[in-house]
Amino acid sequence: MKQRPDLNFWKLWNLSFGFFGVQIAYALQSANISRIFATLGADPHDLSYFWILPPLMGILVQPIVGTLSDKTWCRFGRRIPYLFVGAAVAVLVMCFLPNAGSLGLTVGAAMIFGLIALMFLDTSINMAMQPFKMLVGDMVNEKQKAKAYAIQSFLCNAGSVVGFVFPFFFTAIGVANEAEKGVVPDSVVWSFYIGAAILILCVIYTTLKVKEMPPKEYAEYHGLKEDSKEESANWFVLLKNAPSTFWKVGIVQFFCWAAFLYMWTYTNGAIASTCWGVDMSLADATKSAAYQEAGNWVGILFAVQAVGSVIWATILPQFKNTKMAYALSLILGGIGFALVPFFANQYMQFIPFLLIGCGWAAMLAMPFTFVTNALEGYGHMGAYLGLFNGTICIPQIVAALLGGNILSLVGSQQSNMMIVAGVSLCIGALCVGFIKDRK
Repeated sequence: MKQRPDLNFWKLWNLSFGFFGVQIAYALQSANISRIFATLGADPHDLSYFWILPPLMGILVQPIVGTLSDKTWCRFGRRIPYLFVGAAVAVLVMCFLPNAGSLGLTVGAAMIFGLIALMFLDTSINMAMQPFKMLVGDMVNEKQKAKAYAIQSFLCNAGSVVGFVFPFFFTAIGVANEAEKGVVPDSVVWSFYIGAAILILCVIYTTLKVKEMPPKEYAEYHGLKEDSKEESANWFVLLKNAPSTFWKVGIVQFFCWAAFLYMWTYTNGAIASTCWGVDMSLADATKSAAYQEAGNWVGILFAVQAVGSVIWATILPQFKNTKMAYALSLILGGIGFALVPFFANQYMQFIPFLLIGCGWAAMLAMPFTFVTNALEGYGHMGAYLGLFNGTICIPQIVAALLGGNILSLVGSQQSNMMIVAGVSLCIGALCVGFIKDRK
């Protein structure tokens, strides 16, 4: 198998730069979906059900994108056509979703409209996101993969910071952060508009700067025959033949992504009650100025988490034992989650969210490093990475289905769901010990 050459920093950067814009869109969704649907009138015990759609669309879309892009060869490339189409659709949907409560619809109709918009947003974001993972797997050699995914992790977190702070920023410059009952504030609406504009510009940059390998060159660098029939891939056969690392990393992923699903779902309510004293059991709690102010602050805390992730991502390569670094990161993140209910001061919440960022940094980079290294020589890289996305989506679906019941078990206090998330992340850390790293 011919060895792929080293790429300079800027080529590695260009491979992932569009991910910066995609992550802004993802961050806006992550920080504001619960806020949007709570504002529309959703019951706290039902909030997790709205989070079934994102992973559900991911598990449907990403394997399809991976499999189709494995056999797509055109003048625009192999993976790039899919990320461009996905980004273009995401831009359109981002302009509709936050306006679900502003169209004169009934509460039920507004939620249905919001759900349909969310479904299309998740479909398009997943379609745009997965090709960036595949581009690294296609074009970067094993020696540089950790660096390439670290750059991707940095851009991911930088995009997250921008997306998370947008509502706080727009409120600070005078955009309204309150609206009539059932209407999403303008600070959130404009955040989605500007995020959409940045997304398409970043993706255009990547499509202009990155030139993918032609079929013959790809086959040489991946130990395949040029005429190998990757299009004949059967998902069940691929899963049956997947290396054990694929499954062992998947076990870790299950507990990690369940934890973060609960963070995205319940942090708005947890911070509103813990730091602003909002009684989330009241029917009109989400109408209060305090709840919307807490919603803005959640964006700041998520941005702090992203900053912590960027800082920790620069420290992770210093560990000689990759598995130890992975497990330690998840434990630190678990401790951070468990601390959230115990800090009534909004600024003290920076401490737990910095720790949560440590876990997030490891989750973004390490699973794909383990798995893509284990998949060398298997072929069907796009299909495998699309299927591996199931280890991200399935735990979120399970967690979303169980969220309301678990919330009831912990006293219907959304802040207690942060402790549940912390325990889940620590279980994931214990499971890291089962992984065998291919050097």
